[in-house]
Amino acid sequence: MWAAGITGMLTGLALIVAIGAQNAFVLRQGIRREHIGPVVAVCMAGDALLIVAGTAGIGALVTRFPGVLEVLRWAGAAYLLWFAVRSFMAAARPAALAEQAPRSRSSVIATTAALTFLNPHVYLDTVVLLGSLANQQGPDLRWTFAGGAVAGSVLWFSVLGYGARALAGVLASPRTWRWIDAAIGVLMVVLAVRLILH
Repeated sequence: MWAAGITGMLTGLALIVAIGAQNAFVLRQGIRREHIGPVVAVCMAGDALLIVAGTAGIGALVTRFPGVLEVLRWAGAAYLLWFAVRSFMAAARPAALAEQAPRSRSSVIATTAALTFLNPHVYLDTVVLLGSLANQQGPDLRWTFAGGAVAGSVLWFSVLGYGARALAGVLASPRTWRWIDAAIGVLMVVLAVRLILH
């Protein structure tokens, strides 16, 4: 029983830890120390919801209706490009961490939700792949596997979000933020292009 949970956790971590738009945003918010609790909570809840949905068999529906993933692919690419433009604009006029205008909680939560749910890869990874792997454990252990995957998500986003807060002092200069915002912008463009060409 414990083996299924640990396998679920390690598998979930292997899929979640890869640097993507969501992780870059969580890292940025953690460094800024801005609404990190809601950001981490939305990421954890989103992953938990999708993992449970996949384990319950929703993955079969996602693979049966590929048009849904196609819509998500284009919406996600458009959103990532918009996010990239905002990052490049911030890089063009960098400010120290303390000088950056705070964003509203609702704006930050909406951005987190968009980066979580407009990425078709999250459905393939969490709903289809993790759901399939969970169901391969059999009826008795599938929820243990899924629980392990959810625990991996909780662990990762807690460490990423709250661990990044420790870097805020080190990364407080405008010059550093110019590089961070530029790097995030480039990452968003690369991810958007990958979605479009996929």
